[in-house]
Amino acid sequence: MLIKKIYGLIGKDIGYSFSRNYFNSKFKKLQILENEYINFDLKNISDFKKINLSNIYGFNVTIPYKEEIIPLLDEVSVEASIIGAVNTIKIINGKLKGYNTDHIGFSKSLKNKKYNHALIFGYGGASKAIKFSLTKSNIEFKVVSRQMRDDSINYDNLEKEILNSDLIINTTPLGTYPNIENKIPIPYNLINNKHTCYDLIYNPVKTSFLNECEKKGAIIKNGLEMLEIQAEASWDIWNS
Repeated sequence: MLIKKIYGLIGKDIGYSFSRNYFNSKFKKLQILENEYINFDLKNISDFKKINLSNIYGFNVTIPYKEEIIPLLDEVSVEASIIGAVNTIKIINGKLKGYNTDHIGFSKSLKNKKYNHALIFGYGGASKAIKFSLTKSNIEFKVVSRQMRDDSINYDNLEKEILNSDLIINTTPLGTYPNIENKIPIPYNLINNKHTCYDLIYNPVKTSFLNECEKKGAIIKNGLEMLEIQAEASWDIWNS
């Protein structure tokens, strides 16, 4: 009799989830019949403690819990500690260790292309992983946030920053299905063929942000490849 090995996604309102379909398809392809990947849709991060960890070997973590999950873990990897966000959890003998594979997915998805300056929109867990990745790649950046912070700028007077940046990254949920008309409020008239516009959203495939940037001649990229790479990095961690 096969012993069930469960993996899952921790998040909120995650019926759209990429991870469940990706991993269950992977298990089927590899004929790992004892594995199953399920969603744990939590209204509050405190509900995480109610999950029965029997037969659970690992989790992925998504919006909005990548930061809130950290105090509930027994250990956090060096990279995840520096980043301040966790998107992967490995369970060994009931102990939970957090990792971050978002930065791996983002870095590899850039395919070693050189950029001089990046502009990051958003201040959540995904943004933190992007900052870590850009720092490792020696790419200068600024973060744009609606809230005034010491290490970020706001949405006012973005003209200079748009012109000085060749990589523009949306890490906010604006434009995610079903609210596909939403997009970050930037001066799109300044976008041109010198820009690469990267949206971490993958559903829809082309967000309103990417559509507007493409009209102006920019190179565009959604978050699907990053997701696939980070998912494989999670799988490697669970099996290490």
